[in-house]
Amino acid sequence: MPSLHQLLARHAPLLLIDAASARVQAGWLTDAQTARWETSDDEAGVGIFRCLAALGIDVADAGAFVFCDGPGSVLGVRTTAVVLRVWSELRPRPMFAFHSLSVVAAALNRPGAAVIADARRDRWHCVAGTDPLRRVATTDLAGELIMPEGFRNWTPLPPDVQRVPYSLAELLLCVAELDLFRPTDTPDAFLHEEPSYAKWTPQIHRAPAS
Repeated sequence: MPSLHQLLARHAPLLLIDAASARVQAGWLTDAQTARWETSDDEAGVGIFRCLAALGIDVADAGAFVFCDGPGSVLGVRTTAVVLRVWSELRPRPMFAFHSLSVVAAALNRPGAAVIADARRDRWHCVAGTDPLRRVATTDLAGELIMPEGFRNWTPLPPDVQRVPYSLAELLLCVAELDLFRPTDTPDAFLHEEPSYAKWTPQIHRAPAS
């Protein structure tokens, strides 16, 4: 997996979009120290384009697209993925994904701390240090717990969770040398596993025989 510095060396300028939190973030990155950022508190379908308008860029000039595939707002992530797929159809170019929690964990670099986000049904997305992203039950959470600001939760928060800013303009400066970005041909929301579906059989349902 390439680092941000490697992506910039090969593909700059990069257009980065993150709609995983309640605040849409878009960045136009020409090198690790030169980037312009815009944010929007509108829903992703509006916020993405307001950010691009504020940046005043031509999407056709991007050498590659970078986006957050989660965890976070599935609607926001999938809205971003749809936008990138359309742009890529119009003019193909490399695309790279990253995990929100992995960037936060790497930037904070707190041994023993776990960065979490709600996975619903009393479960949490979790990254501890440089470990892979996992999904764990609330009862399995231990130690220092950190949750990025702007990430909604439906499951009650565990005690003593610390909120930290989720600002990619600052976070990415801390992790620019780390291999956190994955190439992808089909942008979509991250899933821990592919969904499984029960096969439907077209038969008439009758009351059981007495």
